[in-house]
Amino acid sequence: MHSRGIILFAHGSRDPLWRLPMEAVAAEAATNDPQAQVVCAYLELTEPDLPTAAAQLVAQGAEQLTVVPMFLGVGRHVRDDLPLLMDTLRQQHPGVPVHLQAAVGENPELVALLARIALAPHATPQ
Repeated sequence: MHSRGIILFAHGSRDPLWRLPMEAVAAEAATNDPQAQVVCAYLELTEPDLPTAAAQLVAQGAEQLTVVPMFLGVGRHVRDDLPLLMDTLRQQHPGVPVHLQAAVGENPELVALLARIALAPHATPQ
């Protein structure tokens, strides 16, 4: 049983390959902390949505949830849509603490990593 549920929350896309990097991050996080149950959820165009992912984690024994917005920029979705979704999660799971992290784009470690990637001398073009 995993008492800690982590939801990587991203926008979503009609392109099924779009989700592969999110799933890779989830797999890496789960490898780094085998006690955590890490899943992906999406705002639109891709399943599961945030309420579904949260309900699955709680049904599987998660005693707390952490939502990690996988957004580089803080736009309307993070400012307006996500707080409403968080309210819904807290109403649906009143006995489960639900934490919201800052969007990953606001994390100085990620900003520094992206800068290092951009400055890498042998970056291969796609």
